Amino acid sequence: MHIFLSISSKLLQSKSTSFKSLTWIPTVFLLSPKQMSQSTSIPRNQQRIRDHGYDDYMEVEKKIRKVMKFQELLLTQPNSMIAISRLDMLARRFGFKQYEAGKFILKFPHVFEVFEHPVQRILYCRLTRKSLLQIEQEKLALLAQLPQAVTRLRKLLLLSNTGRLRLEHVRIARKDFGLPDDFEFSVVLKYPKYFRLFDAKETRNKYIEVVERDPRLTVCAVENVREREYREKGGEEENVRFSFRVNFPPGFKIGKYYKIAVWKWQRLPYWLPYEDISGYDLRSLEAQKRMEKRAVATIHELLSLTVEKKITLERIAHFRLAMDLPKKLKDFLLQHQGIFYISTRGNQGKLHTVFLREAYRKGELIEPNELYLARRRLAELVLLSPRKVIVDRRLINYGKQGGDDEIADYVENGGDHSAARETVREDLGEESLDSDDDCSIDSDGDCSIDTDGDCSIDTEYTHKEANNDDVTDDAEDTRVTDV
Repeated sequence: MHIFLSISSKLLQSKSTSFKSLTWIPTVFLLSPKQMSQSTSIPRNQQRIRDHGYDDYMEVEKKIRKVMKFQELLLTQPNSMIAISRLDMLARRFGFKQYEAGKFILKFPHVFEVFEHPVQRILYCRLTRKSLLQIEQEKLALLAQLPQAVTRLRKLLLLSNTGRLRLEHVRIARKDFGLPDDFEFSVVLKYPKYFRLFDAKETRNKYIEVVERDPRLTVCAVENVREREYREKGGEEENVRFSFRVNFPPGFKIGKYYKIAVWKWQRLPYWLPYEDISGYDLRSLEAQKRMEKRAVATIHELLSLTVEKKITLERIAHFRLAMDLPKKLKDFLLQHQGIFYISTRGNQGKLHTVFLREAYRKGELIEPNELYLARRRLAELVLLSPRKVIVDRRLINYGKQGGDDEIADYVENGGDHSAARETVREDLGEESLDSDDDCSIDSDGDCSIDTDGDCSIDTEYTHKEANNDDVTDDAEDTRVTDV
Protein backbone atom coordinates (compact mmCIF):
# COMPACT_ATOMS: atom_id res chain seq x y z
CA MET A 1 0.00 0.00 0.00
CA HIS A 2 2.83 2.35 0.78
CA ILE A 3 4.46 1.59 -2.56
CA PHE A 4 1.21 2.34 -4.43
CA LEU A 5 0.85 5.74 -2.76
CA SER A 6 4.39 6.76 -3.61
CA ILE A 7 3.93 5.84 -7.28
CA SER A 8 0.66 7.77 -7.59
CA SER A 9 2.15 10.89 -6.00
CA LYS A 10 5.02 10.85 -8.54
CA LEU A 11 2.51 10.55 -11.38
CA LEU A 12 0.52 13.52 -10.12
CA GLN A 13 3.67 15.64 -9.84
CA SER A 14 4.64 14.80 -13.43
CA LYS A 15 1.16 15.69 -14.72
CA SER A 16 1.14 19.04 -12.89
CA THR A 17 4.49 20.00 -14.43
CA SER A 18 3.19 19.05 -17.87
CA PHE A 19 0.05 21.14 -17.33
CA LYS A 20 2.20 24.10 -16.30
CA SER A 21 4.25 23.76 -19.44
CA LEU A 22 1.10 23.58 -21.57
CA THR A 23 -0.33 26.77 -20.08
CA TRP A 24 3.00 28.56 -20.34
CA ILE A 25 3.56 27.96 -24.05
CA PRO A 26 0.56 29.97 -25.37
CA THR A 27 1.33 32.96 -23.17
CA VAL A 28 4.80 33.18 -24.64
CA PHE A 29 3.29 32.87 -28.13
CA LEU A 30 0.80 35.67 -27.48
CA LEU A 31 3.47 37.98 -26.05
CA SER A 32 5.84 37.43 -28.95
CA PRO A 33 6.63 40.63 -30.89
CA LYS A 34 5.93 39.00 -34.26
CA GLN A 35 3.45 41.09 -36.28
CA MET A 36 0.46 39.38 -37.84
CA SER A 37 -0.54 40.04 -41.47
CA GLN A 38 -3.02 42.92 -41.87
CA SER A 39 -6.16 42.61 -44.03
CA THR A 40 -6.41 44.88 -47.09
CA SER A 41 -10.19 44.67 -47.51
CA ILE A 42 -12.61 47.50 -46.64
CA PRO A 43 -13.94 46.91 -43.08
CA ARG A 44 -17.63 46.12 -42.90
CA ASN A 45 -18.35 47.84 -39.59
CA GLN A 46 -17.54 51.52 -40.05
CA GLN A 47 -18.30 54.31 -37.60
CA ARG A 48 -20.28 57.14 -39.14
CA ILE A 49 -18.44 60.47 -39.27
CA ARG A 50 -20.66 63.53 -39.25
CA ASP A 51 -20.41 66.20 -41.94
CA HIS A 52 -21.97 69.41 -40.62
CA GLY A 53 -22.59 70.79 -44.10
CA TYR A 54 -25.15 68.09 -44.85
CA ASP A 55 -26.58 68.11 -41.32
CA ASP A 56 -27.21 71.87 -41.50
CA TYR A 57 -28.93 71.31 -44.83
CA MET A 58 -31.26 68.79 -43.16
CA GLU A 59 -32.00 71.15 -40.27
CA VAL A 60 -33.45 73.61 -42.79
CA GLU A 61 -35.20 70.76 -44.58
CA LYS A 62 -36.87 69.79 -41.30
CA LYS A 63 -38.52 73.20 -41.07
CA ILE A 64 -39.49 73.14 -44.74
CA ARG A 65 -41.36 69.85 -44.33
CA LYS A 66 -43.56 71.31 -41.62
CA VAL A 67 -44.14 74.52 -43.57
CA MET A 68 -45.17 72.54 -46.66
CA LYS A 69 -47.76 70.64 -44.64
CA PHE A 70 -49.39 73.92 -43.61
CA GLN A 71 -49.17 75.19 -47.18
CA GLU A 72 -50.99 72.13 -48.51
CA LEU A 73 -53.62 72.51 -45.79
CA LEU A 74 -54.23 76.17 -46.63
CA LEU A 75 -54.46 75.50 -50.37
CA THR A 76 -57.25 72.99 -49.79
CA GLN A 77 -59.38 75.56 -47.89
CA PRO A 78 -61.88 77.97 -49.52
CA ASN A 79 -60.08 81.11 -50.71
CA SER A 80 -56.85 79.54 -49.37
CA MET A 81 -57.39 80.88 -45.87
CA ILE A 82 -58.49 79.40 -42.58
CA ALA A 83 -59.41 80.59 -39.10
CA ILE A 84 -56.67 80.24 -36.50
CA SER A 85 -58.94 78.24 -34.19
CA ARG A 86 -59.72 75.73 -36.93
CA LEU A 87 -56.08 75.61 -38.01
CA ASP A 88 -55.08 74.71 -34.47
CA MET A 89 -57.54 71.83 -34.53
CA LEU A 90 -56.54 70.50 -37.98
CA ALA A 91 -52.82 70.79 -37.22
CA ARG A 92 -53.08 68.04 -34.63
CA ARG A 93 -53.01 65.50 -37.43
CA PHE A 94 -49.44 66.71 -38.08
CA GLY A 95 -48.44 66.06 -34.47
CA PHE A 96 -48.92 69.60 -33.13
CA LYS A 97 -50.45 70.07 -29.70
CA GLN A 98 -52.98 72.69 -28.66
CA TYR A 99 -51.97 76.30 -29.39
CA GLU A 100 -48.73 75.17 -31.08
CA ALA A 101 -49.93 75.74 -34.65
CA GLY A 102 -50.50 79.46 -34.10
CA LYS A 103 -47.09 79.92 -32.52
CA PHE A 104 -45.48 77.97 -35.37
CA ILE A 105 -46.89 80.12 -38.18
CA LEU A 106 -45.85 83.31 -36.37
CA LYS A 107 -42.23 82.18 -36.70
CA PHE A 108 -42.41 82.42 -40.51
CA PRO A 109 -44.09 85.73 -41.41
CA HIS A 110 -42.66 85.60 -44.96
CA VAL A 111 -44.68 82.44 -45.64
CA PHE A 112 -47.85 82.88 -43.54
CA GLU A 113 -49.86 86.03 -42.95
CA VAL A 114 -52.19 86.45 -39.95
CA PHE A 115 -54.94 89.02 -40.38
CA GLU A 116 -58.33 89.94 -38.97
CA HIS A 117 -61.37 89.00 -41.03
CA PRO A 118 -63.24 92.21 -41.94
CA VAL A 119 -66.67 90.66 -41.31
CA GLN A 120 -66.24 87.91 -38.76
CA ARG A 121 -63.69 89.94 -36.74
CA ILE A 122 -61.60 86.88 -35.89
CA LEU A 123 -58.02 85.98 -36.77
CA TYR A 124 -57.40 84.19 -40.06
CA CYS A 125 -54.28 82.79 -41.71
CA ARG A 126 -53.32 82.80 -45.37
CA LEU A 127 -50.23 82.53 -47.53
CA THR A 128 -48.20 85.61 -48.37
CA ARG A 129 -47.63 86.83 -51.91
CA LYS A 130 -44.04 85.61 -51.81
CA SER A 131 -45.17 82.15 -50.77
CA LEU A 132 -47.81 81.98 -53.52
CA LEU A 133 -45.23 83.14 -56.05
CA GLN A 134 -42.84 80.40 -54.92
CA ILE A 135 -45.55 77.75 -55.30
CA GLU A 136 -46.35 79.00 -58.79
CA GLN A 137 -42.66 78.97 -59.77
CA GLU A 138 -42.33 75.38 -58.57
CA LYS A 139 -45.37 74.33 -60.60
CA LEU A 140 -43.99 75.96 -63.75
CA ALA A 141 -40.56 74.36 -63.20
CA LEU A 142 -42.23 70.97 -62.67
CA LEU A 143 -44.13 71.23 -65.94
CA ALA A 144 -41.07 72.49 -67.82
CA GLN A 145 -38.93 69.51 -66.81
CA LEU A 146 -41.64 66.89 -67.46
CA PRO A 147 -39.77 65.38 -70.47
CA GLN A 148 -36.70 64.86 -68.26
CA ALA A 149 -38.94 63.29 -65.62
CA VAL A 150 -40.22 60.79 -68.20
CA THR A 151 -36.64 59.84 -69.02
CA ARG A 152 -35.81 59.47 -65.32
CA LEU A 153 -38.77 57.15 -64.81
CA ARG A 154 -37.71 55.01 -67.78
CA LYS A 155 -34.18 54.68 -66.42
CA LEU A 156 -35.57 53.91 -62.95
CA LEU A 157 -37.58 51.00 -64.36
CA LEU A 158 -34.54 49.75 -66.28
CA LEU A 159 -32.59 49.54 -63.01
CA SER A 160 -34.89 46.75 -61.80
CA ASN A 161 -34.26 43.15 -62.72
CA THR A 162 -37.62 42.61 -64.44
CA GLY A 163 -38.12 46.12 -65.80
CA ARG A 164 -41.10 46.75 -63.51
CA LEU A 165 -41.74 48.45 -60.18
CA ARG A 166 -44.72 48.79 -57.89
CA LEU A 167 -46.80 51.88 -58.55
CA GLU A 168 -47.09 52.57 -54.82
CA HIS A 169 -43.31 52.62 -54.35
CA VAL A 170 -42.86 55.07 -57.22
CA ARG A 171 -45.71 57.23 -55.91
CA ILE A 172 -44.03 57.56 -52.50
CA ALA A 173 -40.81 58.82 -54.11
CA ARG A 174 -42.47 60.90 -56.86
CA LYS A 175 -41.19 64.27 -55.59
CA ASP A 176 -37.62 62.98 -55.43
CA PHE A 177 -37.71 62.09 -59.13
CA GLY A 178 -39.56 65.25 -60.20
CA LEU A 179 -42.84 63.53 -61.02
CA PRO A 180 -46.19 65.32 -60.60
CA ASP A 181 -48.79 64.12 -58.12
CA ASP A 182 -50.97 62.73 -60.91
CA PHE A 183 -48.08 61.03 -62.74
CA GLU A 184 -50.16 57.86 -63.14
CA PHE A 185 -52.31 59.72 -65.67
CA SER A 186 -50.06 62.58 -66.86
CA VAL A 187 -46.98 60.40 -67.40
CA VAL A 188 -47.64 56.64 -67.34
CA LEU A 189 -50.95 56.52 -69.24
CA LYS A 190 -50.02 59.49 -71.43
CA TYR A 191 -46.98 57.68 -72.91
CA PRO A 192 -48.12 54.13 -73.75
CA LYS A 193 -45.09 53.67 -76.02
CA TYR A 194 -42.83 53.88 -72.96
CA PHE A 195 -44.85 52.49 -70.01
CA ARG A 196 -47.43 49.84 -69.33
CA LEU A 197 -49.65 49.73 -66.23
CA PHE A 198 -51.04 46.37 -65.11
CA ASP A 199 -52.32 44.54 -62.04
CA ALA A 200 -50.44 41.54 -60.67
CA LYS A 201 -52.54 38.41 -60.33
CA GLU A 202 -50.75 37.11 -57.24
CA THR A 203 -50.71 40.25 -55.07
CA ARG A 204 -53.27 42.44 -56.89
CA ASN A 205 -50.85 45.36 -56.77
CA LYS A 206 -50.41 47.80 -59.63
CA TYR A 207 -47.06 47.71 -61.42
CA ILE A 208 -45.36 49.98 -63.95
CA GLU A 209 -43.41 48.20 -66.65
CA VAL A 210 -41.13 49.60 -69.31
CA VAL A 211 -42.26 48.68 -72.81
CA GLU A 212 -38.92 48.72 -74.62
CA ARG A 213 -35.32 48.71 -73.45
CA ASP A 214 -33.60 51.62 -75.13
CA PRO A 215 -29.81 51.06 -75.19
CA ARG A 216 -29.24 54.83 -75.12
CA LEU A 217 -30.69 54.95 -71.61
CA THR A 218 -28.38 52.26 -70.22
CA VAL A 219 -25.45 54.63 -69.76
CA CYS A 220 -24.79 55.44 -66.11
CA ALA A 221 -23.99 58.91 -64.83
CA VAL A 222 -20.73 57.71 -63.30
CA GLU A 223 -19.53 56.54 -66.73
CA ASN A 224 -19.95 60.06 -68.12
CA VAL A 225 -17.99 61.43 -65.15
CA ARG A 226 -15.17 58.93 -65.74
CA GLU A 227 -14.96 59.81 -69.42
CA ARG A 228 -14.86 63.53 -68.69
CA GLU A 229 -12.18 63.15 -66.02
CA TYR A 230 -10.08 60.88 -68.25
CA ARG A 231 -10.13 63.41 -71.08
CA GLU A 232 -9.32 66.34 -68.78
CA LYS A 233 -6.77 64.80 -66.39
CA GLY A 234 -5.62 61.66 -68.17
CA GLY A 235 -3.97 58.85 -66.20
CA GLU A 236 -3.94 55.08 -66.43
CA GLU A 237 -7.02 53.51 -67.93
CA GLU A 238 -7.20 50.74 -65.32
CA ASN A 239 -7.34 53.29 -62.50
CA VAL A 240 -10.25 55.19 -64.08
CA ARG A 241 -12.26 52.48 -65.81
CA PHE A 242 -14.12 51.15 -62.71
CA SER A 243 -13.44 53.93 -60.21
CA PHE A 244 -15.80 56.24 -58.30
CA ARG A 245 -15.25 59.75 -57.02
CA VAL A 246 -14.25 59.48 -53.37
CA ASN A 247 -14.41 62.44 -50.98
CA PHE A 248 -14.19 61.43 -47.33
CA PRO A 249 -15.78 63.63 -44.66
CA PRO A 250 -13.51 65.78 -42.48
CA GLY A 251 -12.16 63.82 -39.53
CA PHE A 252 -12.32 60.44 -41.26
CA LYS A 253 -9.20 58.44 -40.33
CA ILE A 254 -7.55 56.75 -43.31
CA GLY A 255 -4.83 54.25 -42.49
CA LYS A 256 -2.24 52.68 -44.72
CA TYR A 257 -4.09 49.39 -45.14
CA TYR A 258 -7.38 51.18 -45.71
CA LYS A 259 -5.80 53.12 -48.59
CA ILE A 260 -4.64 49.85 -50.13
CA ALA A 261 -8.12 48.37 -49.74
CA VAL A 262 -9.75 51.38 -51.44
CA TRP A 263 -7.18 51.25 -54.25
CA LYS A 264 -7.93 47.56 -54.86
CA TRP A 265 -11.68 48.17 -54.71
CA GLN A 266 -11.46 51.01 -57.24
CA ARG A 267 -9.80 48.71 -59.78
CA LEU A 268 -12.26 45.85 -59.22
CA PRO A 269 -14.46 45.24 -62.29
CA TYR A 270 -18.20 44.84 -61.82
CA TRP A 271 -21.43 44.34 -63.75
CA LEU A 272 -23.20 47.53 -64.72
CA PRO A 273 -26.55 48.35 -63.04
CA TYR A 274 -28.44 48.17 -66.34
CA GLU A 275 -26.80 44.87 -67.33
CA ASP A 276 -28.74 41.61 -67.21
CA ILE A 277 -26.99 39.24 -64.79
CA SER A 278 -29.47 36.37 -64.90
CA GLY A 279 -27.04 34.19 -66.88
CA TYR A 280 -24.04 34.55 -64.53
CA ASP A 281 -22.95 32.18 -61.78
CA LEU A 282 -23.03 34.25 -58.57
CA ARG A 283 -21.79 31.59 -56.12
CA SER A 284 -18.08 32.36 -56.28
CA LEU A 285 -16.28 34.83 -54.02
CA GLU A 286 -15.25 36.96 -56.99
CA ALA A 287 -18.87 37.18 -58.16
CA GLN A 288 -19.99 38.30 -54.70
CA LYS A 289 -17.41 41.10 -54.70
CA ARG A 290 -18.61 42.23 -58.10
CA MET A 291 -22.23 42.18 -56.91
CA GLU A 292 -21.34 44.35 -53.91
CA LYS A 293 -19.71 46.93 -56.16
CA ARG A 294 -22.66 46.69 -58.54
CA ALA A 295 -24.94 47.56 -55.59
CA VAL A 296 -22.84 50.69 -54.96
CA ALA A 297 -23.18 51.63 -58.63
CA THR A 298 -26.95 51.02 -58.51
CA ILE A 299 -27.47 53.31 -55.51
CA HIS A 300 -25.17 55.87 -57.14
CA GLU A 301 -27.29 55.80 -60.29
CA LEU A 302 -30.51 55.94 -58.25
CA LEU A 303 -29.30 59.11 -56.49
CA SER A 304 -28.19 60.60 -59.82
CA LEU A 305 -31.75 60.25 -61.14
CA THR A 306 -33.23 62.34 -58.31
CA VAL A 307 -33.77 66.08 -58.61
CA GLU A 308 -31.76 67.05 -55.51
CA LYS A 309 -29.31 64.10 -55.59
CA LYS A 310 -30.64 62.82 -52.27
CA ILE A 311 -33.31 60.40 -51.10
CA THR A 312 -34.32 58.80 -47.83
CA LEU A 313 -32.91 55.40 -46.97
CA GLU A 314 -36.41 54.09 -46.29
CA ARG A 315 -37.43 54.84 -49.88
CA ILE A 316 -34.35 53.10 -51.25
CA ALA A 317 -35.37 50.05 -49.22
CA HIS A 318 -38.61 49.89 -51.22
CA PHE A 319 -36.54 49.06 -54.33
CA ARG A 320 -34.20 46.64 -52.54
CA LEU A 321 -35.64 43.38 -53.87
CA ALA A 322 -36.21 44.69 -57.39
CA MET A 323 -32.62 45.97 -57.72
CA ASP A 324 -30.70 43.24 -55.82
CA LEU A 325 -29.55 45.52 -53.01
CA PRO A 326 -28.21 44.12 -49.71
CA LYS A 327 -30.44 43.77 -46.68
CA LYS A 328 -28.60 45.98 -44.17
CA LEU A 329 -28.45 49.08 -46.33
CA LYS A 330 -27.23 51.44 -43.62
CA ASP A 331 -24.23 49.29 -42.70
CA PHE A 332 -23.53 48.75 -46.38
CA LEU A 333 -23.49 52.48 -47.17
CA LEU A 334 -21.30 53.24 -44.15
CA GLN A 335 -18.55 51.17 -45.79
CA HIS A 336 -18.43 53.79 -48.56
CA GLN A 337 -18.57 57.11 -46.71
CA GLY A 338 -16.44 58.72 -49.40
CA ILE A 339 -19.25 58.23 -51.96
CA PHE A 340 -22.41 58.59 -49.85
CA TYR A 341 -23.37 60.43 -46.69
CA ILE A 342 -26.18 59.39 -44.34
CA SER A 343 -27.75 62.16 -42.30
CA THR A 344 -29.99 61.35 -39.34
CA ARG A 345 -31.13 64.92 -38.82
CA GLY A 346 -34.72 65.87 -39.48
CA ASN A 347 -36.83 63.53 -37.37
CA GLN A 348 -34.95 62.52 -34.20
CA GLY A 349 -32.87 59.93 -36.05
CA LYS A 350 -35.94 58.05 -37.30
CA LEU A 351 -35.38 59.23 -40.86
CA HIS A 352 -32.12 58.62 -42.76
CA THR A 353 -31.31 60.79 -45.77
CA VAL A 354 -28.66 59.58 -48.24
CA PHE A 355 -26.68 62.24 -50.14
CA LEU A 356 -24.46 61.78 -53.17
CA ARG A 357 -21.28 63.49 -51.97
CA GLU A 358 -19.84 64.31 -55.39
CA ALA A 359 -22.97 66.31 -56.30
CA TYR A 360 -22.68 68.74 -53.33
CA ARG A 361 -20.18 71.35 -52.28
CA LYS A 362 -20.52 73.25 -49.01
CA GLY A 363 -24.11 72.15 -48.57
CA GLU A 364 -25.25 73.30 -52.03
CA LEU A 365 -25.88 71.41 -55.26
CA ILE A 366 -23.04 71.92 -57.74
CA GLU A 367 -25.24 71.69 -60.85
CA PRO A 368 -28.65 73.00 -59.78
CA ASN A 369 -31.76 72.68 -61.94
CA GLU A 370 -34.81 74.92 -62.14
CA LEU A 371 -36.95 72.68 -59.94
CA TYR A 372 -34.26 72.58 -57.26
CA LEU A 373 -33.90 76.38 -57.33
CA ALA A 374 -37.67 76.82 -57.03
CA ARG A 375 -37.76 74.56 -53.99
CA ARG A 376 -34.81 76.32 -52.37
CA ARG A 377 -36.73 79.58 -52.72
CA LEU A 378 -39.02 78.32 -49.96
CA ALA A 379 -35.96 77.70 -47.78
CA GLU A 380 -34.93 81.32 -48.29
CA LEU A 381 -38.35 82.52 -47.15
CA VAL A 382 -38.15 80.30 -44.08
CA LEU A 383 -34.71 81.60 -43.12
CA LEU A 384 -35.51 85.28 -43.62
CA SER A 385 -35.60 87.27 -40.41
CA PRO A 386 -39.03 88.38 -39.13
CA ARG A 387 -37.64 91.91 -38.66
CA LYS A 388 -37.35 92.27 -42.44
CA VAL A 389 -41.13 91.96 -42.61
CA ILE A 390 -41.45 95.01 -40.36
CA VAL A 391 -39.02 96.97 -42.56
CA ASP A 392 -40.92 96.02 -45.73
CA ARG A 393 -44.24 97.09 -44.20
CA ARG A 394 -42.80 100.44 -43.14
CA LEU A 395 -41.39 100.90 -46.65
CA ILE A 396 -44.86 100.45 -48.13
CA ASN A 397 -46.34 103.03 -45.77
CA TYR A 398 -43.38 105.33 -46.40
CA GLY A 399 -44.03 105.18 -50.14
CA LYS A 400 -47.73 105.90 -49.67
CA GLN A 401 -47.20 108.85 -47.33
CA GLY A 402 -44.22 110.31 -49.19
CA GLY A 403 -44.61 113.41 -51.34
CA ASP A 404 -43.23 114.40 -54.72
CA ASP A 405 -39.71 114.87 -53.34
CA GLU A 406 -39.50 111.26 -52.20
CA ILE A 407 -40.84 110.03 -55.56
CA ALA A 408 -38.26 112.14 -57.41
CA ASP A 409 -35.46 110.77 -55.25
CA TYR A 410 -36.70 107.27 -55.88
CA VAL A 411 -36.66 107.79 -59.67
CA GLU A 412 -33.21 109.39 -59.58
CA ASN A 413 -31.81 106.46 -57.62
CA GLY A 414 -33.07 104.04 -60.23
CA GLY A 415 -35.61 102.42 -57.96
CA ASP A 416 -33.17 102.00 -55.09
CA HIS A 417 -34.79 101.74 -51.66
CA SER A 418 -31.53 102.21 -49.77
CA ALA A 419 -32.27 105.79 -48.71
CA ALA A 420 -35.79 104.86 -47.64
CA ARG A 421 -34.49 101.84 -45.77
CA GLU A 422 -32.08 103.97 -43.80
CA THR A 423 -34.90 106.32 -42.84
CA VAL A 424 -37.10 103.41 -41.79
CA ARG A 425 -34.29 101.89 -39.73
CA GLU A 426 -33.83 105.19 -37.91
CA ASP A 427 -37.56 105.37 -37.24
CA LEU A 428 -37.56 101.80 -35.97
CA GLY A 429 -34.68 102.56 -33.66
CA GLU A 430 -36.50 105.50 -32.10
CA GLU A 431 -40.00 104.08 -32.00
CA SER A 432 -41.31 101.03 -30.23
CA LEU A 433 -41.87 97.81 -32.09
CA ASP A 434 -45.50 97.84 -30.93
CA SER A 435 -46.48 100.19 -33.77
CA ASP A 436 -49.52 100.06 -36.02
CA ASP A 437 -48.38 97.40 -38.46
CA ASP A 438 -46.20 95.25 -36.21
CA CYS A 439 -46.84 91.81 -34.77
CA SER A 440 -45.08 91.35 -31.43
CA ILE A 441 -45.07 88.70 -28.75
CA ASP A 442 -44.41 89.87 -25.23
CA SER A 443 -42.87 87.91 -22.37
CA ASP A 444 -46.26 86.71 -21.13
CA GLY A 445 -47.03 85.08 -24.44
CA ASP A 446 -49.64 87.69 -25.56
CA CYS A 447 -49.76 88.17 -29.32
CA SER A 448 -51.04 91.59 -30.45
CA ILE A 449 -51.83 92.13 -34.12
CA ASP A 450 -53.03 95.50 -35.36
CA THR A 451 -54.37 95.96 -38.88
CA ASP A 452 -54.87 99.41 -40.42
CA GLY A 453 -54.43 100.93 -36.97
CA ASP A 454 -58.14 100.47 -36.19
CA CYS A 455 -58.41 97.47 -33.93
CA SER A 456 -56.23 95.39 -31.61
CA ILE A 457 -56.87 91.77 -30.69
CA ASP A 458 -54.95 90.01 -27.94
CA THR A 459 -54.96 86.25 -27.92
CA GLU A 460 -53.47 84.75 -24.79
CA TYR A 461 -51.67 81.47 -25.01
CA THR A 462 -51.63 79.89 -21.57
CA HIS A 463 -49.74 76.78 -22.54
CA LYS A 464 -46.00 76.62 -22.65
CA GLU A 465 -44.33 76.62 -26.03
CA ALA A 466 -43.25 73.15 -27.02
CA ASN A 467 -40.63 72.09 -29.45
CA ASN A 468 -42.14 71.09 -32.77
CA ASP A 469 -39.09 69.14 -33.93
CA ASP A 470 -40.76 65.92 -32.81
CA VAL A 471 -43.35 66.06 -35.57
CA THR A 472 -43.17 62.87 -37.58
CA ASP A 473 -42.36 63.05 -41.28
CA ASP A 474 -44.58 62.02 -44.16
CA ALA A 475 -46.73 59.02 -43.33
CA GLU A 476 -45.67 57.54 -46.66
CA ASP A 477 -42.21 56.72 -45.28
CA THR A 478 -42.43 53.41 -43.44
CA ARG A 479 -39.63 52.40 -41.12
CA VAL A 480 -37.75 49.35 -42.40
CA THR A 481 -36.52 47.10 -39.67
CA ASP A 482 -33.62 45.58 -41.57
CA VAL A 483 -32.06 48.92 -42.51
